[in-house]
Amino acid sequence: MTQLAEKKGVHVKNFAAMEKQIAGDVVPWLDERRKAGIARFDLVGFPAENDEEWRYTQLRPIVQTQFALAGADTSGAAAESHSEFSFGRDAVSEIVFINGRYNAQLSKLGKLPRGVKVCSLAQALETDATRIEPHLGRVADIEKNPFVALNTGFLQDGAYVFLPKNTTIEGTVHLLFISTAGETATVSHPRTLILMEDNVEATIVESYVGHSGVYLTNAVTEIVCGADCRIDHCKMQYESKQAYHVAAMQVILGRSTTFVSHAASIGSRITRNTLNCLMNGEHAYATLNGLVLISGDQHVDNHTLLDHAEPDCPSHELYKHVLDGKATAVFRGKILVRQKAQKTDSKQNSKSLLLSDDAYMNSQPALEIYADDVKCTHGSTTGPVDEDMVFYLRTRGVGLAEARHLLTYAFAADVTRRIKVVPFRARLESYMAAQAGLPQDLRITDLSAHDEAVL
Repeated sequence: MTQLAEKKGVHVKNFAAMEKQIAGDVVPWLDERRKAGIARFDLVGFPAENDEEWRYTQLRPIVQTQFALAGADTSGAAAESHSEFSFGRDAVSEIVFINGRYNAQLSKLGKLPRGVKVCSLAQALETDATRIEPHLGRVADIEKNPFVALNTGFLQDGAYVFLPKNTTIEGTVHLLFISTAGETATVSHPRTLILMEDNVEATIVESYVGHSGVYLTNAVTEIVCGADCRIDHCKMQYESKQAYHVAAMQVILGRSTTFVSHAASIGSRITRNTLNCLMNGEHAYATLNGLVLISGDQHVDNHTLLDHAEPDCPSHELYKHVLDGKATAVFRGKILVRQKAQKTDSKQNSKSLLLSDDAYMNSQPALEIYADDVKCTHGSTTGPVDEDMVFYLRTRGVGLAEARHLLTYAFAADVTRRIKVVPFRARLESYMAAQAGLPQDLRITDLSAHDEAVL
């Protein structure tokens, strides 16, 4: 076993300290899953450097940092982040977590339909444990991902969303996770569990944000959807550029359920996102869209899996990357079609724009097919800004830098224009415009009739 896989002691010690803090306040089945998670992590440690699933992401800075468990924010940075990233009136409900712990003062529960629950996971374990027990810690697999095992070991609090049968949420449910840095490097392990019964329609946004400082956010999200649901899920990762962000999301879709994911990565020094979507019922439909905007020495690694387990399940995936400076990125997406999943129609595309000679992209789309009546395609393109287009804009009086910025903006807008959550889309567009020095009137702020028609 390599050195990386062995450097796990600090997290095991943190677990022992946590156990002392929560002694006497333990749910037996949850305590068993915590212990199973930390035991699995203690057994396998961090991924080895030759681990195929992790080989293109340098984990050494994370592994060698002595992280302490994050505590309460005493600096006021959380309130500042909340002011900047809150959706305000644009969210029907907004629950806020600081270093993985629920904050009632900054949260807004809002007026929700009867039976809907949007609250902290710690509260839900007291009132809704029977519904939670079959799913929490069982949807995301501790055997396949050491960071999932580590998160499960520290499972205490996080977000809980339950939507009963025949429910429609008008507006956006916003789950805002704020991380703050202390004098020493800290780690938090936020957990999100989203359960949906049949015929549910909802829009849910997860935001992971923070200002300057060194910390690790190790997040896990589990989503279980019944039949005939329509779910729009967005995730924003806008951490400190000295921080680290490792996240895993496991989604299970029932019959005729439509799931649309929009994921954006902007901040943090090292980011690793794992998104697995299991189409577990006939006619389930999944769309995965992603956008990476990084520069300097940032690194983002996106691993996705579209797992077709039942027949007649279409899926579409588009990930776009904009890399500047010495930034590096990885896209490893797989379409898995099981033998039973006949008549699968799946498309996957990764497109990357390199704004400097030092930027580097590693793109590995893949198909694994065990059925014979399918239609699956994948593709990948990587390259610089089109200089012919730059020349065309310059002949129209646009400066060199402005022309390159406009083309970069248009490249990314192919993803942002598909996002229906206005505050989420506006933040991405404002970030791009600010990075490019574009005036406000050149920012895309509304979906055109054409865009709405093609979505």
